[in-house]
Order: sequence, then C-alpha cells, then structure tokens
Amino acid sequence: MTAMKKEKLLVGWCETLSLPGLGIDKINAKVDTGARTSCLHAFKVESFSKEETQWVRFWLHPIQHNTEVEIVCEAKVVDARVVRDSGGHEEKRYVIETEMSLGGQTWPIEITLNNRENMAFRMLLGRTAMHDRIQVDPVESFLVPFEENK
Repeated sequence: MTAMKKEKLLVGWCETLSLPGLGIDKINAKVDTGARTSCLHAFKVESFSKEETQWVRFWLHPIQHNTEVEIVCEAKVVDARVVRDSGGHEEKRYVIETEMSLGGQTWPIEITLNNRENMAFRMLLGRTAMHDRIQVDPVESFLVPFEENK
C-alpha cells in the first residue's frame, strides 16, 4: 500500500505571508532555496530572561523602504547559530520559532534575526521552512493569493 502524497503549495520566488505569533500581519518574503534557515529583518535585538528562559525583543520595519512603520516583537530563543551569508561572512544569530501563514495554511518555522535594512526583502524563506509543503516556480512571483488575518 502506498501513502497518499500530500499536494504541495506552489509558490513563486517571492510571496506575501504573515507571522501571526509575532504580530506581523503582512510581509513580503524572498523564497530562497539556497538558504537553509529563514531570516527576518531585525534592526535592534535585545536579549532578556523570562521564566528562567532566554528570550529576545526585536524591532523591525516590515515594509521595504519604509522606516515609519515599526513593529516590536518578542520570542523565545530556541538556539544561537553561526550562519554564513551569501557573501561567505559568518555571524552568530539568535534563532526563534514562530508560526507562518501562507495560502490558508499555518505551520511552525525557525527564523534567524539579522539586519536586512539594505536587502531587497525583509524576510527570506529558507528550505527548512518549506520542508515538504512548498514547491517553487522560480520564474513566477506572488502566486499565492494573500489572505489577511481576520
């Protein structure tokens, strides 16, 4: 007996999604199959303890080229990893876990925090977040209709 193969969500090289656990209703993300871990823009990060656990508070501008809109988020730290960027530079970054919503589906993903002020997108969606749920069409963009959180 063969298992039924779950149909994957077809996405383009960039999509609009939400991170409801962080209070981010809408953010454009570059879908990056070359990146292992997802990354979220954070221009200021503070570590603190909460119930004897390490947490981070971070500030971000969710809209590219707009520093007027600012969101402050808090999340439990699940790890701190050395990450190599596309230029080959290594940096230790906090890793958080939060839920991502895309195409009417919501699932947990890991995200590193890094200042992406000069990057084209405020978020990268990496391979581990895509796992067995997403298939990428590298020619298209915004294939998934964005649904505002109600």
